[in-house]
Amino acid sequence: MTVHVDVSVPKFFQGRHRYSYNGAEQRPAHWSLVFRVYKFFFDAVCTLVALPLIAVIGALLLVLNPFFNPGPLIFTQNRLGKNRVPFKMYKFRSMVSVPEEARAADAKVETHRITPLGRILRKLRIDELPNFFNVLRGEMSVIGPRPDAQSHAEEFLRTIPHYNYRYLVKPGITGLAQIESGYAEGAEQTSLKAHYDHLYVETSCGRLDVFIAWRTLWVMATGFGSK
Repeated sequence: MTVHVDVSVPKFFQGRHRYSYNGAEQRPAHWSLVFRVYKFFFDAVCTLVALPLIAVIGALLLVLNPFFNPGPLIFTQNRLGKNRVPFKMYKFRSMVSVPEEARAADAKVETHRITPLGRILRKLRIDELPNFFNVLRGEMSVIGPRPDAQSHAEEFLRTIPHYNYRYLVKPGITGLAQIESGYAEGAEQTSLKAHYDHLYVETSCGRLDVFIAWRTLWVMATGFGSK
């Protein structure tokens, strides 16, 4: 099913063609060898740049956490990756921990669980920086559909017809949905996010990845879409 969503991506950065895929396929066939190699090096370079920053911020959080964010430094959560293979995603913890199944798939963000320091981490997207360890492990890419919690993803697969498109590619630290629609709360906004993921899979190219990365830096600077 082809879905139309409006995007603010300039024409130059958009893919020149749109390719449709069915549920039996396991990867986007329009990804050329050149693009795959480019994406590998793009991920590698971004990760090498990010690792020193993660080390510095991690050391600072070790000092601040006992006062403003008591508990473990790193939070892990089960997510679904490419071809629906589950993996554990790493984040700097920003909320009071609860069992993963305690929050329903269509529930709003439980803002009362966000710690004082966690609000800053989430506002600037710093909590996502440990995702680069997942990139190192080959479980994620810098650019791609943002992975949902495994229990939530299984629910969305049953209720959102186009949701399965995202599993043709590796999940990303950031993606088209993040720069276009911000944080998704509830089934309706998650469905909209899935439309953008659908569009990314069908039109992905090197220029689009560069634009998404640049826009993400703007999102981090402005706090757009953060919760």
